[in-house]
Amino acid sequence: MLRYARNDNKPIEINKLLEMNQNTLYVDTANLSELTKSFKKFFLNDTSESITTYRKLTQKVAGYISEQISSQKQAYSGKSPQDLITQIAEFEIFPRQGMALETLLERTRDLVINHNISVYHPNCLAHLHCPTFIASLTAEMIISAFNQSMDSWDQAPAATMIEQAFCDELCKVYGFDNQADATFTGGGTMSNFMGLLLARDHYSQLNYNWNIQQKGLPPEASKFRILCAEFAHFTVAQSASILGLGENAVVKIKTNDFEEEAAALEDAIISLRAEGLIPIAYVTTAGTTDFGTVGQIGNLAEVAHDHGLWFHVDAAFGGALIFSEKHKYKLNGIHQADSVTVDFHKLFYQPISCGAFIVKNKKSFEYIRLHADYLNPESNEEFGILDLVYKSIQTTRRFDALKPFLALQHIGTEKFGEMIDYTIDLAAKVSDLIEIDPNFELATRTQINAVVFRYIPDENLLDSEIDDLNNEIKTKLLLSGKAIIGQTVVKGRAFLKFTLLNPMTEISSVIELMELIKEMGKR
Repeated sequence: MLRYARNDNKPIEINKLLEMNQNTLYVDTANLSELTKSFKKFFLNDTSESITTYRKLTQKVAGYISEQISSQKQAYSGKSPQDLITQIAEFEIFPRQGMALETLLERTRDLVINHNISVYHPNCLAHLHCPTFIASLTAEMIISAFNQSMDSWDQAPAATMIEQAFCDELCKVYGFDNQADATFTGGGTMSNFMGLLLARDHYSQLNYNWNIQQKGLPPEASKFRILCAEFAHFTVAQSASILGLGENAVVKIKTNDFEEEAAALEDAIISLRAEGLIPIAYVTTAGTTDFGTVGQIGNLAEVAHDHGLWFHVDAAFGGALIFSEKHKYKLNGIHQADSVTVDFHKLFYQPISCGAFIVKNKKSFEYIRLHADYLNPESNEEFGILDLVYKSIQTTRRFDALKPFLALQHIGTEKFGEMIDYTIDLAAKVSDLIEIDPNFELATRTQINAVVFRYIPDENLLDSEIDDLNNEIKTKLLLSGKAIIGQTVVKGRAFLKFTLLNPMTEISSVIELMELIKEMGKR
C-alpha cells in the first residue's frame, strides 16, 4: 500500500519529489504551502486579507463610476481614436511584473472610465444600446464573483433552476404552451443562428430523414433557401454562411414602405419552387434595427406553415413590447412561431450581454443534443439532474438569467410596461416634430423607438452633397462628445437616426439636439 509521509524539514523541489522507498512518497508540504499562500492575495477567497481587499476595491470602483456618471455632462469625452491609441500605448500589455491594484485602478480610471460612452446620457441615441437597471448591476456583481457556468448542474445548482424557471415563464409570456422551452444566449446574433440551425436540421430530418448532426449536409442542401424581408438583420445572411448554405441561400423580399406582406412571401415561395429551389425557413423581424417596423406576424406565420417552412421571429428589438398593454398587440401571432429571438440588453435595459432563444417544441433541441461523460452524462437525467448544455451551442455560459430575474422582481412588469410605452410615445412625438420642420426629412413613421431622418439645408444642394453634410454632422457630433446619433442609408441616401430607448430622456433634450443639428448643418 502506498503511504504519504510529510517531509517538512527537508525541502524538495516540486519537480524532484523523491521516492524514499518502494511504498513511501515524501512530499515537501511546507514549500507547497508557501507557494499557495503567495497566490491567495490575487484571488477572492475566505482569508480576511482577500475579503478586505475585495470590499475596498469594489467600493473604490463604485466610487469612480458614480463620480463619472454624476459629472459627465456630455455623451462622450471627445477623445479621438489616435488620442486613445497613444494613451493605451503607455501600458505594457503583457508585463512581466504586476503593479498594485490601487495604481492599476487609477490608470484604468484615466483610460476607460473617463472616456466611456455614457448610455445614461440623453444624447446617446445611436444604437440599440440601453441604460441599465441598478438591480441588474447588482446581479452582475453576484455573477462575476461566483463565476458559475450554466452548462452543468454541478457547476451552478440554484442558478440552473432559476434559469429554467425563468425560461418556462418566458415561454408562457409569449403565448407558448408547456411543450416550448428556451435557453439564454449572448444576444440576437446567437439566437438567430440557433433558429436557422434548427430550421435547417428540422427540414432535413422531416423531409429526407437525414440527420445533419451525424451525416453533414444532405445532397439537396445547395438548393435550400432562407427567406426574409430586404431589411432583415445581417445575421440572417451571416448564419446561412456559417451553416454551410452560403449567403446566396438568403432570398430578400422587397417590402411596401418597409412593411412585410404575407402575399409577397407566398409569391416568393411559389417562384422559388418553380425554379427547382427549396425554401426551408422564413425570418420575420419584430422591430427592425433602422425603422422599428413589425410585420403582420400571424399572417406571415400562416403562409410559412402552409408551405412547410420553419417560421422564426427575430424579436431582438421588439420582444419587450409583450409587457406593454398599449403596444403588445403588435406582437399578435408570435405564439405561432417555431422559434423566437429576444434580447434583454436592448429594450429590457439589461447589461450586455443577455439574450434568449425560444422554441415552440422543446424536442427541437434534440438536433443539437450531445453528451460528454465528464460534463452531462446520460445517467444524470435518471437522477433528475438538469444539465442545460444540451440545449445550447455554447458550453461555458454566464448566469445571465439572474439579471432580468432580479430586475423584474424589483420593478414589476406594470412599471416596466410604462417605461416601454413612454419611450415609444417619445419617438412618436419626435417624429411629429421632425415631420413639420422644413430643415428635416422623415424617412418613415416609426412603430417603436427608432426615428430615421435627415437634415435638409436651406440652400439647394445635390443629393450627394446633402449626404456628405449629414454624415459630417454625425461624425462631428461624436468627436465633439456632444451627442452620439446613428446613421443609415435609405434608398441610396444618407440618413441620421435617433434610437430613443432611454426612459429617462425628456423631449426637451431631444429638441435641443435637433436645434444643435440644424446649427451645425448651417455652419
